[in-house]
Amino acid sequence: MFPDMGVDVQSSQKKALARHRRRLKRRGISRIEVRVQKADIELVRSIAAALADPQRAAETRALLRDRFSARQTRGLKALLAAAPLEGIDLDRDRDSGRNVDL
Repeated sequence: MFPDMGVDVQSSQKKALARHRRRLKRRGISRIEVRVQKADIELVRSIAAALADPQRAAETRALLRDRFSARQTRGLKALLAAAPLEGIDLDRDRDSGRNVDL
């Protein structure tokens, strides 16, 4: 870019970006891209900010896991165990079947 100075700015920018990404990787941070409607942009940004804030991260992560992840990973047994069954009559009359002439 500046041939008379012998400096390739584009190359130095690439190196700086590579160093920056290595530092983030060592810290366990990954870059992702999401697509949302315009109305949800600030919501997604506020969620990302809450996850990045050490004081709010644990609570935010727990809320998100409870709301979204748990439903996808729970099986039928767990869903039935968590179902509110108070006030529901689960007893039924025992039926010995019907008489059939063969």
